[in-house]
Amino acid sequence: MTLALFMEIVGWIGAVLILAGYGLLTAGKVTAKSISYQLMNVVGALGFIANSAWNGAWPSAVLNIIWVGIGVVALIGIAMKRSAVAR
Repeated sequence: MTLALFMEIVGWIGAVLILAGYGLLTAGKVTAKSISYQLMNVVGALGFIANSAWNGAWPSAVLNIIWVGIGVVALIGIAMKRSAVAR
C-alpha cells in the first residue's frame, strides 16, 4: 500500500466516524457528553488532519486541529465529572 492510498483511507475513515457520530447524535442514540461521541469526533478529526495536511488543505487541517482540541477538552470534562461522581 502506498502512503498516498493510506492517507486517502485515513481521510475516509475520519469522514465516516464524524458522520456516524453526528448521525447517532441526531437520532438520539448518543449524547454530546458521551465518551463514544467525543471519541468518534476526535479520531475522525485526526484522520481529517492527516489527510488534509497530506493534500495541502491547510484551512481544513487547522479547523480539525481545533475540532480535536474541543473534543479533548470535552473528554477531560467527562472524565473529571465521572471521577467526582465515583468519589
